[in-house]
Amino acid sequence: MSLSLPLPLVGPEGVRVQSYSLRGQALFAQAAPVDPRSAWNRVVYSAAHVVADAQAAIDPWLQCAVDWDQTLAYRERLWDLGLGVAEAMDTAQRGMGLDWPTSLELIQRTARAAKAREREGRFALVASGCGTDHLNLEKVSTVDEVLAAYLEQMEAIEATGGRLILMASRALAKVARGPEDYWRVYDRLLTQAREPVILHWLGDMFDPALAGYWGDAAIDKAMATLLAIIHAHELKVDGVKISLLDMDREIQMRRQLPAKVRMYTGDDFNYAALIAGDGHGPGSQGYSDALLGVFDAIAPAASAAFSAFGRGDVAGFQKILEPTVALSRHIFCAPTRFYKTGVVFLAYLNGHQSHTIMINGQHSARSIVHLAQLFVLADQAHLLDDPQAAVRRMQHVLACHGVE
Repeated sequence: MSLSLPLPLVGPEGVRVQSYSLRGQALFAQAAPVDPRSAWNRVVYSAAHVVADAQAAIDPWLQCAVDWDQTLAYRERLWDLGLGVAEAMDTAQRGMGLDWPTSLELIQRTARAAKAREREGRFALVASGCGTDHLNLEKVSTVDEVLAAYLEQMEAIEATGGRLILMASRALAKVARGPEDYWRVYDRLLTQAREPVILHWLGDMFDPALAGYWGDAAIDKAMATLLAIIHAHELKVDGVKISLLDMDREIQMRRQLPAKVRMYTGDDFNYAALIAGDGHGPGSQGYSDALLGVFDAIAPAASAAFSAFGRGDVAGFQKILEPTVALSRHIFCAPTRFYKTGVVFLAYLNGHQSHTIMINGQHSARSIVHLAQLFVLADQAHLLDDPQAAVRRMQHVLACHGVE
């Protein structure tokens, strides 16, 4: 049966409403056919979004309310597909509406869900974001305050039994006077961490407040500082995630990592090639593992691709992921920090949540034209799980924007 609907799309004459006929079909299973712990040749995390409580009696620009049932169900889905969960990261609107008390509750709930699965022998990889976002950024003035804030969150997360992702800190970017301040903070954190952590370098295209992180605006100098910290503490570093949207920089850095330290790509533009790798060097220096926000949106395709890759089917891996790249580049287009809107919208289209509402009002961060193009690209990447249901949901959204 042919499915079509009117969409406001950009053409040679600008934006106009035109009929779009779906051409994709659901190709991917909703659970991994294999256990990724033994069958996949990469470690894969998806940074996961949160589902807002759309009916909460709050001031949505000032407070956050989470629908815990739908939020945790989405994490169960990611685990079922073989993807680890990177919890309470920027994809979950950390620092863009999700405050620290709610983040900690999210981390605690996810940890309990993971332990329940593990008791049943089921896959449940999880690591959680540790930052300084409970500080008042306008009032913080010293590195000591930043370090104390990191240690407070570290203690709370480690109490859940969880592994840490040391997130980049807006407060540290504000008060640090140079690389020596980053050395001081990360030396203490890595020395104290119970288990090896994942370090996170988030570029200013994702968060303008992080410009000049690691003590220098020059990428080469910042990278040298981070690499020196990693080499000094390599037994306490599981890996490093960089989100610079620069394939050459990521390759440059991973070739300088200690052999047992993983590069987790955060490049939502070039992930397929970076994960496939170039075979350079020992250990993981010739390829990237993954910790990606886009895997929230393309989880079934990612699962199928990694299963193919684990079987040695490199062509199948590339064939599955190739159509998802255009979708990812659209979701993460500038202003990149608004990518969460597209991630949540695709979850709505696929029936994993009952609405498009986001905490902090972020559902309004992208236009209906952007969302219409997202719909087209998701269809072309075979990522509409039930095309008929997706059309009905899209029609509801279009009606709210005056497109009947």
